[in-house]
Amino acid sequence: MTKKEMSALKKEAFELLKKEMAYIGIVFVIALAAFKIAFLNENFFGVLRVVASVFWLFVLPGYCVMLYWKESLEFLERFVIGTILSAGIIGILSYYLGLMGLNVKYHAFVLPVLMIAIGLIIFYRKTNKSH
Repeated sequence: MTKKEMSALKKEAFELLKKEMAYIGIVFVIALAAFKIAFLNENFFGVLRVVASVFWLFVLPGYCVMLYWKESLEFLERFVIGTILSAGIIGILSYYLGLMGLNVKYHAFVLPVLMIAIGLIIFYRKTNKSH
């Protein structure tokens, strides 16, 4: 594969991520509005923090892990399945990391970063191998 083809693949993958991050941003705003309606008497920044936490812990890692199946599943399918998958994986990994001695206060940072990195690495390798 030539250098020009590789840069085209990187650009194509980046454009896909850019487009779908806009979709995730729209879902974030919708979720924020729904949570604000549900918790009407709560402070806006408290609701924002809860929605951002849910997206950081479950939605973004799940989305990145599900990028592997971008050809066979639509965005909404990957989004829903990825969120559920991420909740399960993070719950199980958090339990076992706690048993191994990693303090719980680090789980909310370490696990999502780890899952996002693994998902993006697999997506990048699959994109390079498929072409």
